[in-house]
Amino acid sequence: MEFSTWLAFFAASWAISLSPGAGAIAAMSSGLNHGFRRGYFTTFGLVLGILTQIVLVGAGLGALIAASSFGFALVKWLGVAYLVYLGVQQWRAPAKPLVAAAEPGEARAVSLRQLVLRGWAINAVNPKGTVFLLAVVPQFLDMHQSLTSQYTVIGATLCFTDLVVMAGYTALAAKVLSALRSAEHIKTLNRVFGSLFIAAGTLLATFKRAA
Repeated sequence: MEFSTWLAFFAASWAISLSPGAGAIAAMSSGLNHGFRRGYFTTFGLVLGILTQIVLVGAGLGALIAASSFGFALVKWLGVAYLVYLGVQQWRAPAKPLVAAAEPGEARAVSLRQLVLRGWAINAVNPKGTVFLLAVVPQFLDMHQSLTSQYTVIGATLCFTDLVVMAGYTALAAKVLSALRSAEHIKTLNRVFGSLFIAAGTLLATFKRAA
């Protein structure tokens, strides 16, 4: 991949990562409920989800999913169900301030592995990501060069920008939570993020594959 081509993709990657979506909601939700240090593990999962999508697209499986009515519908509705599930869980989350999370037993209610898996599922089971990569990535590929090395560069670039951007989202939510002392305020924020997850799932339900 030419350096000028990579620079163009690098700029596009920031726009991709900064755009609001289920990943940003997940990062802020984790920061809200677990603080920055623990909440950031969700971002590692989000990045693994991106890598999963890139592998699918690079191996040609992404095109098969996008072309198959059954495959596309299966992935889409799995994504919808998972986002709505997260929304309900967030809506029902207890209104505990961040200081309470440091008490024995509280911070470990959700394991780091669960946070990573949650992030992974959000990005991996998302046909919008597959279709997006199928539409955007080929524009930056040189078919006369090794596709494996180019997909590696693309994956590393997307992961880098996502790690930085999601760190900002997670820190922002954690900062907001640390300033809160009222359980009622925290309960309201939980419901706001829960509603955002459900809204993201609803939007995904309306997403259709290209004809």
